[in-house]
Amino acid sequence: MTTHPTHIVWDWNGTLLHDIDAVIVATNASFAELGFAPITLETYRDLYVVPVPKFYERLMGRLPTDEEWVVMDEAFHRHYWAAAESAGLAEGALELLQGWERDGLTQSLLSLAPHDKLVPLVRFHGIDRHFLRVDGRTGPSHTSKAEHLVRHLAALDGTGVTAGRTVLIGDAVDDALAAAHVGARAVLYTGGSHSRSSLESAGVPVVDSLAEAVRTARELAE
Repeated sequence: MTTHPTHIVWDWNGTLLHDIDAVIVATNASFAELGFAPITLETYRDLYVVPVPKFYERLMGRLPTDEEWVVMDEAFHRHYWAAAESAGLAEGALELLQGWERDGLTQSLLSLAPHDKLVPLVRFHGIDRHFLRVDGRTGPSHTSKAEHLVRHLAALDGTGVTAGRTVLIGDAVDDALAAAHVGARAVLYTGGSHSRSSLESAGVPVVDSLAEAVRTARELAE
């Protein structure tokens, strides 16, 4: 058994950043661009899935055309980044990051938010210093996290981080799938994009607070 201690890979949107209200605003704005009715938070959480075009398929009854996707994706990001400026960190997030670091353990951040927008926002919230590495998405937005996690862990090679001792804390089933893809573990948090029932379908621990997520991450490593 490896002696490397547990490493946490944090998700950003809907996990460390409590931005679900901004997401709903942006989603409904993107729908309005094409004349679709707005949706509620409950509907969003019940149907959300990554890659995002599959989410739109669940809502529309069909995949968006290439032209529709371009319009909706542009509208979503335009409205999201305007609304996200007022989003704060999830309850207790800063203290948990500080506590994990104080215990001599490592953590990093991986998001499907565009890298060039993610990094300044993480720095704005004053938490960038707590991470070995911060990576956002590079490339197209209709993607899942698995290959990005492969890239993220490869970049951490030499730091003592191993997939087998890594726990990904996120708010989406896609986070659990990404963790399984690399041989890591996952804990899913109900404060973001999915309903509890949706998260439970992933077959990994589901928690209602980030404090519980960190406690569970410790237990998984024992």
